[in-house]
This record gives sequence, C-alpha cells and structure tokens, in this order.
Amino acid sequence: MKLFRGEKEGRKEGEDSAKHFFRQAQPPRLGSEMETDGIDLHRIPRESYTDGSFHGVEFLPEDFRDSPNERTMRVNEKYSTLPADEKGIHIINIRAIEDIGYVRTESTFLNSFSQDPDANCKYGLYFRDGKRKVDYILVYHYKKSSFSRTLTRRIHFNDLGPRSLKQDQPLPGKAGQVNMHDSEPHMDYHEDDKRVRREEYENNLMQAGLELERDEDTKIHGLGFVKIHAPWNVLCREAEFMKLKMPTKKVYQIHQPHGLLKKINSVIQKITEPIQPKVAEHKHQTVKRLSYPFSREKQHLFDLSDRDSFFDSKTRSTIVYEILKRTTCTKAKYSMGITSLLANGVYSAAYPLHDGDYEGEHVEHNDRKLLCEEWASYGVFYKYQPIDLVRKYFGEKIGLYFAWLGVYTQMLIPASIVGIIVFLYGCATVDENIPSMEMCDQRNNITMCPLCDRTCSYWKLSSACATSRASHLFDNPATVFFSVFMALWAATFMEHWKRKQMRLNYRWDLTGFEEEEEAVKDHPRAEYEAKVLEKSLRKESKNKEKGPQLPEEAANKWRQRVKRVMAGVKLTEKEKLTWKDRFPAYFTNFVSIIFMIGLTFAIVFGVIIYRISTAAALAISSTPGGRSNVRVTVTATAVIINLVVIIILDEVYGCIARWLTQIEVPKTDKSFEERLIFKAFLLKFVNAYTPIFYVAFFKGRFVGRPGDYVYIFHSFRMEECAPGGCLMELCIQLSIIMLGKQLIQNNLFEIGIPKMKKFIRYLKSKRRRPGDHEEYLKKKQRYEVDYNLEPFAGLTPEYMEMIIQFGFVTLFVASFPLAPLFALLNNIIEIRLDAKKFVTELRRPVAVRAKDIGIWYNILRGVGKLAVIINAFVISFTSDFIPRLVYLYMYSESGTMHGFVNHTLSYFNVSDFQDGTAPNDAMELGYPVQICRYKDYRDPPWSETKYDIAKDFWAVLAARLAFVIVFQNLVMFMSDFVDWIIPDIPKDISQQIHKEKVLMVEVFMKEEQGKLQLLENWGGKEKRKGENCNNHSPRSSMSHRGSASSIHSCHVEV
Repeated sequence: MKLFRGEKEGRKEGEDSAKHFFRQAQPPRLGSEMETDGIDLHRIPRESYTDGSFHGVEFLPEDFRDSPNERTMRVNEKYSTLPADEKGIHIINIRAIEDIGYVRTESTFLNSFSQDPDANCKYGLYFRDGKRKVDYILVYHYKKSSFSRTLTRRIHFNDLGPRSLKQDQPLPGKAGQVNMHDSEPHMDYHEDDKRVRREEYENNLMQAGLELERDEDTKIHGLGFVKIHAPWNVLCREAEFMKLKMPTKKVYQIHQPHGLLKKINSVIQKITEPIQPKVAEHKHQTVKRLSYPFSREKQHLFDLSDRDSFFDSKTRSTIVYEILKRTTCTKAKYSMGITSLLANGVYSAAYPLHDGDYEGEHVEHNDRKLLCEEWASYGVFYKYQPIDLVRKYFGEKIGLYFAWLGVYTQMLIPASIVGIIVFLYGCATVDENIPSMEMCDQRNNITMCPLCDRTCSYWKLSSACATSRASHLFDNPATVFFSVFMALWAATFMEHWKRKQMRLNYRWDLTGFEEEEEAVKDHPRAEYEAKVLEKSLRKESKNKEKGPQLPEEAANKWRQRVKRVMAGVKLTEKEKLTWKDRFPAYFTNFVSIIFMIGLTFAIVFGVIIYRISTAAALAISSTPGGRSNVRVTVTATAVIINLVVIIILDEVYGCIARWLTQIEVPKTDKSFEERLIFKAFLLKFVNAYTPIFYVAFFKGRFVGRPGDYVYIFHSFRMEECAPGGCLMELCIQLSIIMLGKQLIQNNLFEIGIPKMKKFIRYLKSKRRRPGDHEEYLKKKQRYEVDYNLEPFAGLTPEYMEMIIQFGFVTLFVASFPLAPLFALLNNIIEIRLDAKKFVTELRRPVAVRAKDIGIWYNILRGVGKLAVIINAFVISFTSDFIPRLVYLYMYSESGTMHGFVNHTLSYFNVSDFQDGTAPNDAMELGYPVQICRYKDYRDPPWSETKYDIAKDFWAVLAARLAFVIVFQNLVMFMSDFVDWIIPDIPKDISQQIHKEKVLMVEVFMKEEQGKLQLLENWGGKEKRKGENCNNHSPRSSMSHRGSASSIHSCHVEV
C-alpha cells in the first residue's frame, strides 16, 4: 500500500506539472488576440521549428485545425493511453522527463520492476495495452545519434514497466531526431526524405482507420517497428469490399453415404486412424456452416458472438495488406504503395506476425506450435497432412500447394510399385535373355572394330557382357507396358487432382471466386504505374517544348500536373504501355533467352568433346583395367560434370528470368507471375534435359562407319553407343542427374543454407560486447524474432523443382522404371522439409486466396502430353525393342531370338581403313584381324554395293516410325478417355453446392417474409392508433395541447 501511494503521488505530481505546462502553452481561443508571450501551436509553420528552438515539443499535423473534432477524437480515443479526462494532453508530445519536471520516486521504480511489462502484450503480439492485436508489422531503418537517443522517447504516465519509458511512440507522432543544439548534425537528405514519406504514409493509414504504434528501442539497433492493428469497423468494411465469404449462423447436414459405401468408409477411417494428424480441423465433419460474402447490412446473419475470433489472424493480415497496397504516399515524385516503398528502402520489411513460439515447455498453445508438432516434423512423415490447418494459418494458395504435393506423392505409390515390379521382372529374366547370352558367349569369338583411331585396338564382343546384362534390367518387354501405364497414370493424376481441388474449393468456400479473381487480376502493379507516370510526364514535357505557351498558362498547367500527381490520381486509366514502349524489353528477352539456350547447348557440346578426348586418352593407358573400364569412367565423370553445371546454371537462370520479367514491366501481379514462370521453366527445362536428350536421341546416330567416320573439328570422332545400345547409358545419366539434383539442390541447399545463416547470426551475437550480448539473450518481442527470419520468396521455386521432377518421372520413364520410387522417397522428405521451412525458418507470408494452382496445371498437362511422344521415341529409337520384334517376325529362321546379335552387326574389311586411322597395335588380340564387326545395317565388303545401307535398315526404320504413330495415338486416346470418363466435379460435391444455393435462397426468403410481416404489423398498429386518437368521447375531450401530446404519444409508441 505504501508503494502504491508513493507511486500515485508521484504520478499526480507529474500530471499536475504537465497540466501547468500545457496551460502555459495553450493557444488562444478563436476570435481572441494572442498575447505577447503566447504561442499559437496550431499556427506555427513547420519551417519555424526545424532549427531546434522548440526541442522537446512536437506538434500535430498542420491540418489539425481543419477538422479539430475528428482529429482530436482519433488521437485521444485510438492512440492515447491516458485517462479519458486528460486525453487532451496529446496536443503536444513530451520529449524528455526534464521538460515537465516529472521524476519518478523510488517506490515507482520498485513497483515497475515487480512485473514484466512485455507479458501484458504477449511479447509483441499485442499493443502495449494488451488488448489490441498486432495484425501487421512495418520495419524501417533510422539513424539516431547517441546524444539525442535518450531524449526522443515519449512518456506514458500509465505505463509501469521499464520498457515503457523508452518505447512505444504511438502515432500520430514523429520518431525523428531532435536537434538539442545547433551543433548537432542534421540527418542527410535521403534519410530525411524517407522519414517524410513514412510520416505521410502512416498518416494516410490512420485516415484509412488503422491504428498504429511505433517501437524504436528494440534489441536490434537502428531498426524501428510500426505495429498495425485493424479495428472491428475496418475489418467489416474491408471484408465487404473484398467479398470475403464468412460462415453464417445457418448450419446444415453434409450428405453422408448410405448402405455399403457407409460401411466401407467406416472401415477405411478405422484403418487410417493411426496416420491421421491429431488436429481438430482434420476430423471428419458431418455438418457445415453456410457461408456468404460478408455484408455490414446483414451482420445479423453471421455468428458475431466472439468478435475477436470471427476474423482469424490470416484474414486480418490479408485485410491490412490490401489497405497497405491501396494506400499511397504522394510526397514522393509519384504515388507510391507499400511495394514501391519497400523497393525504395523507405521501409525495409513488411510482414504479418507468427502466432507465437513453436518450441519450449511453457509456450502457449497456438496454431504454429500445433503445425510444428503434427506437420513440420520428420517423425510424422507417415501421417496425412493437416491441410485445413495449413490453409487456416498460411492461406489458400500455400494450402493448395501442399495439397497438390500430397496428392502427387500419394499417386507416386502405385507408380513406384509397378516400377519395382518391372525392374524385378528384368532381374528375373536376365539369365533367359538370348541376345545377352549370345553376347557373353566367348565361343562366338566376334571381333569388333576399334572405338577410336590409331590408339584403340580391336576388341572382343564378350568384353561387353556386363553392360548387356545390365541393360536388360531396363530394356525388356515390360518397359513398353510401363510406358503405357505411366501415360495413363499421368492422366489419372491430373483428373484426381481436379476432383481433389474441387473438394477443397467447397470446403474452403471458394466456389464463387471468379469475380473477385478478375478484379484482383486487373489491379496494376506499382512498377507499372511508375512507368506509366514517367511516360506521361515525358509526353507532357515534349508537348511543352513543342508549342510556345504563355507563362500563366504554363504555370497553370504545371500546377494542374503537380496537383494531379500529388493527389495520387492513377494515370494508368489514361495512359498505358504499348508494344513500342516494351519493344526494347522484348528484344532483350528474346536475345537473352536465345543466348542462354545456346550457352546450354555449348556446355553440352563441351562435355561431348571431353568424353571423346578422355576416352581416347584412357585407351592409351598401359593398364588393362584402365582400357576395360573406359566407357564406365567416361560416362560417370561426364554425368557428374553435367550435374554440377545444371545446379549452377539453375540458380543463374532463375535470377536472369526474374530480371527479364521485371524489365518487361507487366501490368498485374498475375501477369508478372505467369511470365516469370514461363521463362524460368523454359530455361530450367532446357538446362536439365539437354544432356539427357543428347544421349537418348543423338548419341551414336551420326557416327558414320569404319573407314568413313564423322569427325568434329577434323580431329575428334563422334562417340558410339555400347553394343547393348544407349539405353543403359541413358539410365545412368537420368538416375545420377535426378538423384543428385534432388539430394544437393532440393534438400541439401534447403537444409544447409538456413542452418548456415543461423550459425552466422549466432557467431555475430557472440562477438557483441558483454552488455549487448546480455541484452541480446533476453526475450525478444515477436516482431523482432520474425524480422530475423528469411523473407518469403513465393512458391515458384517449390513448384519448379516438383515440375522438373515430374518430368524425370514421366518423360524418360521407359529407360528408368525406378524413377517414381526415388521421387516418392524424395517427396516424403520434401513435404516435411518444406513444412519445417514455412513454420520455423520463414516469415509468415501474406495469405492469398486462390482456387487452383494456376499456370502450373497447364504446364503439368503439357509435360504429360510430351511424355507420351518422348517415351514412344525412346522405345522405338533408343532401345532394341523394335529391332528385336522385326528380327523375330521377319528374319528369324527358328522363330526365336537366336542369331539376333549377329544380325545387327555388319562386316568391315580392315584393308579399307583410311590412312592414319588403322590401329597401331593390330596384333593385340594375338592374331591378325582381316574382318571386324560394327553395329549397323550395311552391306558386307564382298557385296557389289559394299558398305551401303542395307534393306534391313529401312525395314527397321519403318517399323520404328509405325510404332511411334500407333503408340502415340493409342495412348493419347486412352488418356483422353480417362479424362472424359472421370468427372471433374465429384457428384456429392455438386449436390452440396446446389444445396448451399437453395439454403441461401431460403434464408433470404425468410428474411424478406419477416420484413414484410413486420411492416404489416407496424401498419396495422399505426392504423389502430390513428382510429383511437380520432374517436375520443366529448367527456374525455382534451385541450389542444393535450391532443397534441396524445398524438405525440401515439407516434412515440409506434
């Protein structure tokens, strides 16, 4: 009690001093003349107190006098923390304790340390009053001298904590430097300009209804934080503008299956119960609230019993972000929104807050902690994702990404199983494969021609036995079946995702989202508006130079132009960028993309030169092991080089694609995103698949023949495929690039880089001075912790890596049946890795509503169609499937595959070698060689048309082309049939959507009937009251005054 009394007396003394000070500084009333020593605070121009003569006093904006009631009410009721009878104290701001003579007594300090002031605001989640929730944060850099730092902190008489003395500068107000002496250096022009822009922008935010609070005394020196809160009336207004669908009081039953389907569903639910996440949002719902776009006139339809939770944190931050984008700052050269302010460094960051901490024993329960436990943990990799909770916390766009990733991962399970079966079939039949048995049979004694000029010698076909047996694991009849299966799998996956997407749209109330999406799509970007404004100003300056104008007219036009610009009029309605304005950007895009594609081809060509030269160098090796493993060594090292180049160029191409899109200046965010995705996908697709395309379709096709080989630069001979074909090498290339890219780029980078940044921040904290380090280790505010997190860079990188992986799974699946299995294993880790990144390592992104995955769906369909064509060519031209069929049905004498290897090899007379190309050591095999064999369909040297292409080649080529046409059309037809037979919208969902519409009509019909009934009752009462007032008896007649009062009472009762 004694401490409390001392504190109260000290506070009263300080407040009395403040009142006395304000009475002395009060401006005279209107109509009265100022005293000689009086100061009119409202009429002092801003320039008169920039010299520091009024230090410690900060004035309200100049337009305070124009609307005193409105401005005073806003300042007092929204931003003041003083008692109601003393809120007028906010006319000026006190800069230092000494200015008002307020000295806290010892008892006040003791009481202030007895409680934690940050606990009231939950460490930054609320304003200092502990009631208003922080919906958004703006961060800015400021420069402040150490001398004036202690004097620029505002005092709150009702704040008891030690932080409150040096923190929380409620807006409106200035947080700039106060010049205490003439010698104090003034901040530079750029910092002053940024401060002016911030002040105007924040005042505009307050005029839009938002409530702001500033905090500059944080543990991160040089950073100021502006906390933004959206009150209830602003939330309602913006929700109506944005047509947000909110749940009403009306609840209806969701259609449930009956009979056998009900029993099957109950059995499935019991079986899958252990793998369901333990969150309330994921439980099976039997009822659903009817949703309707929010309207302030129809608030009675919505359940507003708990206003604090009616708009969740995700919706609140979305509403505030829309206001931030719409609000402009016109003191700059052109109108600016939050995106331009961030780009110009006026603010350094803008983000919504996370709900709280996610780890710790005494952490309050929140959605972020629940997501970390049930979603962003590797220990729950076997569970379903809590998609509804993800959508509730991050918004529909991110929720759709993880839902799509989950559906894709689930669909990889049957594809992996079939791929494993195909691989096991190859393993089981490898010993029964007649071509590989003939190739491994040393009794055949087939001598092959040299693989390179001079340094390479003749070799035995049996030395390629291991390669032939390994290629059978992936080149067997089951591979064709697997290619057809994967084409149908891709079509089924797309249809399954469309149905899943429709279910999510129904659950998330996105069924009527098209109108709003069109409105958002047409909103111009800040960069586009700036470019249009620059164009309009340039056009006006040219018009001014062309014709001579009178000085008054020029001045009037200049005044009109300045007025239009300062008022923030959107010039995009009058001006727009034409193709002539964008032609330099388009030309730069075209040239840059062609150059980068050419660079990719050049790098692949360089790797080809490396393979050829390395193979020739290893062939000279004196060790037998080196000569026998030439092909494996060259292939492995070349693939590793390709992998490193692909990873490096991926990062480079991503940055270049963004730059190329920025110089195009697209009008809308949707257009910007689509153009960026197209460029990035094109460049990364070419980068990732060019080496694979070379091995699949070009290697060994343009070699020539012994005695007439094709040379590069007249010195390097084109490399050939192995005797078993290029399919095994294609498998090695695909597997190493796919696994290496997923392991290094997708997983190692995503795990390692954030850990490294976190470790660097820890080292920086260790290097601080002891006092600073102790301050650093104290509990930070929520917005300080979130500022240290990585900013959200969009979903494009996440989608891109999955689309590239989808290409690896579908495009060349005929050569690598295990690709779906490795993709499945990667995605199981990828889901939890991305979840952990979003929950713990990234700032909370602004929730964006979306009803589909956008342009990515079209890219997926395109990749699926392209996969059919590529697999048809891989089976026809890369594998030996078609030559085997042709031999089996046209040339085999016994009806079996015996003699197939001999049929595919042509003869060459060694005397026909060109000069200088024959092997140096012709006796390496121990006997002279007269005839050697090479893989091709050509006439023998004893024929009249020696070394010409044989008829067998044309028969095989015709069969290959016929197979491509039949396979492509058949699989395309089957895919389209699957697409047609599976409806896009599930039947139960279409019924529920129709039911919602009917129920909504019933609700409004009942409301209209209630209004009509109320009007009829009111009309009947009015009529009866009128009759009673007009039919008074003579005895009860009243005076004129009494009659008037009686009539008045009738009206009052009505």
